[in-house]
Amino acid sequence: MIIPKGFIPVMLTPFTPEMAVDVPCLRRLTEFYLEQGAVGLFANCLSSEMYELSSAERLLVIDTVVKQANGRVPVVATGTLGGSIEEMAAFSKQVYALGVDAVIILNNQFVSEEESDAAFLARVHAWLDLTPGIPFGIYECPVPYKRLISLPVLEDLLATGRLCYHKDTSLSLAAVQGKIDAGQGHVFGVYDAYIEHAIASLQAGSMGLSCIQGNYFPELIVEMCRALEAGQRIQEFMCKHMQLMHQAYPTSAKYVLGKLGFPIGLSTRRKVEALTPEICAALDGLIAEYKNL
Repeated sequence: MIIPKGFIPVMLTPFTPEMAVDVPCLRRLTEFYLEQGAVGLFANCLSSEMYELSSAERLLVIDTVVKQANGRVPVVATGTLGGSIEEMAAFSKQVYALGVDAVIILNNQFVSEEESDAAFLARVHAWLDLTPGIPFGIYECPVPYKRLISLPVLEDLLATGRLCYHKDTSLSLAAVQGKIDAGQGHVFGVYDAYIEHAIASLQAGSMGLSCIQGNYFPELIVEMCRALEAGQRIQEFMCKHMQLMHQAYPTSAKYVLGKLGFPIGLSTRRKVEALTPEICAALDGLIAEYKNL
């Protein structure tokens, strides 16, 4: 996978009022991200409500995105969502067969919170043995628990020559810098999820951003990646409203996109707080400030 520099959205999944995957809307959403300047797409992730999808629906979502992108940008997608190593490897191979550029593994699916890095590496290498030739990435998904990747683990997996993508959720600039340094000389990119140090992360050498704020205002995240000086004002705006943008997410992001003219419904399978009138009023204020920005 050739690593592009810029914004890779953690894609939303649109649903019909009957809670089925809204495939026509997903095609339009894929196009929307690309029109806004996304350099890649991360389908079947936490923002996609991956845990609330069936295996068939996950494959449907990924297949729809890959076909709509049609080779214009790389597409990555999660391929390990529980079960035995053999079951995760089998699903990963199904995901890769759809044409993704890399299969993303969730490190919290390989071991429990109490288990060691040695146990984690043993199981990832078992997965690698069962998925020969498949490029992969690692996502430090915070659900069901967040497990961060240590530098020794990262260095071990970089040595396989197959690790190309990492979505960092450490919230630590020092950790991001360490991973960037470890990846020197490899076809590998770190994409940061934390908006509070986004510009510093880009200046340190991260390949781009994969943050939920991009599901509200994707063109602003694209602009941050392209022009760091202009990005300071954008980062301040995002940080000011970070708590709000995490409320009732991803329903809140769908609400904002709808208010800005993108035809997406509010149907959400993930169990999140209700989109109350108070939250809607706050989001309306966010939209007004965005328009002034």
